[in-house]
Amino acid sequence: MSGDRIRGAFAGLAVGDAAGWPASRHRAALHAPWSRRLHRELDAFAEEHGVTTLPVPFALNQPTAPLAVGPSDDAEWLAWTALTIDRPRAEAFRELGAGRASGFRARISVVTALDNLAKGLEPPASGHDNPHHFDDAAAVRAVAFGALGRDPTQDAQVTNAADGVLGAQAMAAAVAEAVATGSVARAVEAALAVLPQDTAIGHNARVALAVARAAGDPFAAVPALDAALLDHVYSYGVGAAQTVPVALALAEVSGGELGRAVPAAVCLAALADSAPALTGALAGACGGYDAIPEGWTASARTLAGCCLPDLAGVDLIELASNLTDNRTGNFTGTFTEGNA
Repeated sequence: MSGDRIRGAFAGLAVGDAAGWPASRHRAALHAPWSRRLHRELDAFAEEHGVTTLPVPFALNQPTAPLAVGPSDDAEWLAWTALTIDRPRAEAFRELGAGRASGFRARISVVTALDNLAKGLEPPASGHDNPHHFDDAAAVRAVAFGALGRDPTQDAQVTNAADGVLGAQAMAAAVAEAVATGSVARAVEAALAVLPQDTAIGHNARVALAVARAAGDPFAAVPALDAALLDHVYSYGVGAAQTVPVALALAEVSGGELGRAVPAAVCLAALADSAPALTGALAGACGGYDAIPEGWTASARTLAGCCLPDLAGVDLIELASNLTDNRTGNFTGTFTEGNA
């Protein structure tokens, strides 16, 4: 059964990644640069002339496949992590940075960490001396570690610190528990056990769970989560202190049902670059692969290579299936001194 839940975690993340509106923007990077320039010009025209018809990614005389529903950045980084998970983490990242291909794209924390590594800075400094140490890049990668029952800390410290590392530990602990038991309640408990209350992410996780429980339904919880957690001052919607708590809250209040949890996460537009993916990973791990609608698994399993070009065409579900025999047990999520 754990194999079905591992596939569920991977597929669930890919489904949530595909469902969020930023996926089409990420996948549009596979088109010619002029198409994205024209998109920006249309957006500027709409702003200048008070036109409410918003431009969306388009193909014109290019292939339309990249704009079909499908996974983007989060699924590709999950796959890369799964493929390199047995290697020393700094070594894997350093090699990735040295071989950065045209079309390579990543979170600011990752790009900065690669530059830090190239300058000779080692973890945890590579993640700590980083303007985006707080983002959820490591939390996305932690789904692979959790699925295999492993501690994500060394991986997370390459690119992140403080809430960024705690978010990874919480996601790994929750996914590990979900894969082992299928219980969303126990998965949430496992995540909370590694999130100190006096941290931003720990505080937000408990607030998110309280407001979602009060609402009693994932969709009903959206306005309360928006009011309680979302930072509308800055443009970065990938802070682990917001996205991980939202994923925990929506997974729990949905009863671990992906079809109820992910659509609600998508409604939080400011967090839609990764909150739906993290929510999908938790719900997918609880319900298993067979509980995910076939139409979604068919659309979400093949990677486009929009951020990691070498992964174009990789079957994420086949990759997850190959990992099943490598599960080592339950990661209980011990908070490591120095990560705060």
